[in-house]
Amino acid sequence: MYALIAFAKLLVTSLIDSFVWAGRWAWRLAISPFLLIYWFFKSLFLAVIATPGILWRMPFRAYRHIVRFRNWLLAWAEYAQAESQRWKTTFNIMRSPYTALRALGFTPQMAASLLIGASAVGGGVVVNETVFAEKSFARGDPGQYTAPLDTPQMWSETFNTLRIDLGTTSVKSIEITDISVGSVYSGSELPGAATTAIDIGGNQAQSTYLEVGHLIFENNRCSDLLIRDVQAHTLTISGNVSDGQSIAPIAGTSRQRSIIGGHHQAQAMSTSAGTYDRLLIDAPSASVNGRVQKLVIRNAYSRGGPCYLHRIKAGTVEILGNEIGGDQNLAEKNFTVETSTTGSVITLNNNVEVAMAQPATVTADS
Repeated sequence: MYALIAFAKLLVTSLIDSFVWAGRWAWRLAISPFLLIYWFFKSLFLAVIATPGILWRMPFRAYRHIVRFRNWLLAWAEYAQAESQRWKTTFNIMRSPYTALRALGFTPQMAASLLIGASAVGGGVVVNETVFAEKSFARGDPGQYTAPLDTPQMWSETFNTLRIDLGTTSVKSIEITDISVGSVYSGSELPGAATTAIDIGGNQAQSTYLEVGHLIFENNRCSDLLIRDVQAHTLTISGNVSDGQSIAPIAGTSRQRSIIGGHHQAQAMSTSAGTYDRLLIDAPSASVNGRVQKLVIRNAYSRGGPCYLHRIKAGTVEILGNEIGGDQNLAEKNFTVETSTTGSVITLNNNVEVAMAQPATVTADS
């Protein structure tokens, strides 16, 4: 009897659990469509709420990604450029001992003195001379130079002209001193069809002028000096000695002039103690004036052709202490300043005529 009662209780309990389980699943199945609908609308609602924030942040995130890519690209480019420059500098130093010494901080004079030495051996003198790989304006080598480069654009063993072509890049200063030009040395002569020993100015064929802040032509020896089409604010012609002269500038209205180039202006070009068959400073590019703040020609000794200053627009022009002439005939005007030369402020004093012979020739060192 006891066993029957226990079995009945177990059966009732099992039936109740089965009904409960079935009821739970029936409830879940009944409400599952509503849960799905709730989940859908909840997700849609959250997406609608989040969309403005996503759209607002999207450009900033995209910009940050672009900035990171840009910074990576620039860093890589700067690294590649720096490496290229290092290798270029290394090869230049290996190629030229002179460049190596200059890179170490030696002055040009000290570097040259270290590379060119002499030592006595057995009563004789042995000279150790380094032959420089590149021609240089600063060292006084002839060639065709394009400012502001120190190395010539064109050079050959038969080309002994010092030529400077000026164009779009303005130059802070050009200073040429203590040079011999033309047929000064026995057997030397002007090149080709050239008729001038020293020729400074613009190019009429290319419609160009030479613009100069301050031009100084001082203590030079010329067989003739012709100044034509020079427009200056301040014109000073003083202390010149000539074998006949005609100095006839006229009043003009030229303004003061300064050549300003800032960071991109070429720095000073300076050379001294060279021997050339001709000195030419030109502006050969069509309609592009040459521009230099200060131009100095001093102690140039020329023979075989005239000195010619032409097509120049300048703030200040100074023609000082030159010797001009060579035919010993005061009737011939070896020093001529034409009426095409103008100045707003003109000073003429102590220019005298003296009969003189041609500049003497010099025998070149053997």
